[in-house]
Formats: sequence, structure tokens, C-alpha cells
Amino acid sequence: MGQIERYIFRNAVIAFMACLVALTLVIWVTQILRELDLVTGKGQTFAIFLTVTMLSLPALITIIAPVALFIATLYVLNKLNSDSELIVMSAAGMAPGRLLRPFAVIMLAVSIVVAAMTLYLMPASFAALRDLITQIRADFVATIVKEGQFTTLESGLTFHFRQRAGDALLGIFMQDRRDPEKTTIYLAERGQTVDVNGQSYLILEKGSVQRQEPNSRDSAIVTFERYAIDLSSFGENGGEIVYKPRERSTMELLFPNEEENYYKMQAGRFRAELHERFAAPLYAIAFTLIAFAALGEPRTTRQGRGSAMAAALVAVVLVRIAGFAASSALVRTPAAVVGVYGAPILGSLGALFLIFGGHSLKRRMARVADSVAGYIAAFLPRLRRA
Repeated sequence: MGQIERYIFRNAVIAFMACLVALTLVIWVTQILRELDLVTGKGQTFAIFLTVTMLSLPALITIIAPVALFIATLYVLNKLNSDSELIVMSAAGMAPGRLLRPFAVIMLAVSIVVAAMTLYLMPASFAALRDLITQIRADFVATIVKEGQFTTLESGLTFHFRQRAGDALLGIFMQDRRDPEKTTIYLAERGQTVDVNGQSYLILEKGSVQRQEPNSRDSAIVTFERYAIDLSSFGENGGEIVYKPRERSTMELLFPNEEENYYKMQAGRFRAELHERFAAPLYAIAFTLIAFAALGEPRTTRQGRGSAMAAALVAVVLVRIAGFAASSALVRTPAAVVGVYGAPILGSLGALFLIFGGHSLKRRMARVADSVAGYIAAFLPRLRRA
């Protein structure tokens, strides 16, 4: 790259990093506020709280990075136009391809980073987050349940103990009504949590288990001296961790276990998740090219730049909505895979046409946008007076 390209590239990188950090922090703060219940309500340490929120960052960055690059491209091109630098470059005979070169470099770099995150880092972070949440649920006796209180661990599951005696719990009552047709009540004089091979168990001593038979008012009562309960069974999947499609590696999505019951029920979601990961890097390319198509040529009026930026924003929103719609449709029908890749690819091709071959069309579109903006500006005072 020459000196001009390096100058543009430096400004674009600075603007992109600033946008990426700012947008990520704003959304991350919302995640932090949502997860505060881990510390205030579930008794977890600040380290666990920070780990949970940090594990959500890769997923945020994969969505935010193309948007940040779009904003950075618009900002740099608008700044070059406002300072008349773009006019001077155009008058000096600088071709659109040369002006696009520094943006193409950062565009490809961001696409590679997004690809690495969506294909490897993001599913690994989601899987680690699922393991951590399962561990938190299994550790509820030590961290969540308070002495002398009836605590609802999740819908239909209530736990209570009278008091602590060292590491032991005295006077235990637990009611499991997660299955409406099968209610189970555990009563024990004493209990204690133990870890065996990474699994957490609640060992109950001198108690009984009462189970209500389906469609019957009778209950079966079994007394015991010692009874072990797998605490991880109070997770969402009855003790066995079943990873969702987004929590599985890309290789697991490419070569799934077709005999797995969960895959048989959610085959469409596996397919949609796989193609979404491969299509995600294409949005960084599409958004950058759309921004360049809008402001890559000199514009002499603020009104013209404003209408061009508005048109670019509308185009980006339409491309992303089309991608989301195609992903949703892909869950139901494999034919929708065309739309998953077609949305960013068509957006990119349309922008390239405007950059290199659609000058007359772009001028007509700009005149139409200026006319619409002028009509709105003239109509608003009348509307206020009315």
C-alpha cells in the first residue's frame, strides 16, 4: 500500500477498534446486569460471575464486528469527504479500486477473525458456559439454599433444611414436582454433599422417599438408612448434559451422530447452526462494501451524504433481516440454505456493481434520495403549523 492507502487504513483501523470496543462494552454491560442474580440471588463468587459474562463475549463480537466495521467505514469516508480529501483524491485520478484497497484489507482481516470465532471459539465458549451453569446448579446446597427457608430451585423443585451442623444439613425436606404426574418427596434427618469423580451427590441418612403413583391418590413410601441423589439431575436434562447445536463444535455439526435422539428431534437446528457459522464472515464483507458504495464517491453537500448513509443503513438492515429469515426457514426446509448465503453475497455483488459499474444508476438513486429528503424537509414545517 502507498502512503495514501496507509493513511486511510490507519484511520479505518482506529475507527473500527473504537466502535467495536464501545458497542461491545454497551452490550456486555446489559449481560452483566442480567447475570447479577448469580451473586445476589445464587450466592456465587465474583470470579464465577465474571467468568459467565466473559464467556458470552465471543458470541457478541461475532455479531458486533461487522456492524462496527460498517460504522467505521462510513465514518472514515464521511470524514475524508468533509475534509475535501476525497475530492482531491478523485481529482488526482485515484481509481475506486485503489481507494477500496485499505478497506478491503481490514474487511478480510475482520472476516477471518469472525470465522475463527464462529467456527471454533464461540461454540467452545458456549459449551464451557453450559458446563459452568450445570456445576452451579449442582452446587445449590452449598450456595443457594438458606437455613430454615423453603427455596424454589426451579419450577416444581423445592428444598428446605432446618439447620446446619458443620458440613451436614439437619431436617431435610425436598419436593420434586417437575413431572406433574409423578411427585416425589424426600425426608431425611441428616444429609451431606460429596463429590465423586467430579459429580456432586447429596447423601441422605435415615429418611424416606414418598412417590405418588400416576393417576392415583395413593403414595408409595420407601424408608432408607442412606440414599444418594445426583445433584446434576436438577439441571434441564435430568442429569445428562445434552449440548445444544450452538454449543457443539463445528466438526460435530458437520458429522453429527444421527442415532442420537436429540439430533433426530432437532436436525433442522443443527443444519441452520452449521450454515450460519459459515455465512457469518460474509456479513463483514457485505457491510463494508455497502458502506463504500454509499460514500466512496465525493459528495459536495451534507444532504447528499446524509441520504447516502441512510440508504446504506437501510440496505444493511435488509440484508441482515434476510439472513435471519433464511436461517429461521432453514430449520424447516433445506432449500433455505440458498438464502443464508445469498443475502450477504447478493448484498456484496450489488455494492460492487455500484462501486465499479453503476455510476449512472447511483447518480439517479442519489437524486431520488435528495428529492425525498428535500420533500420531507419542506413538508415538516407545514406539518408543525397544522
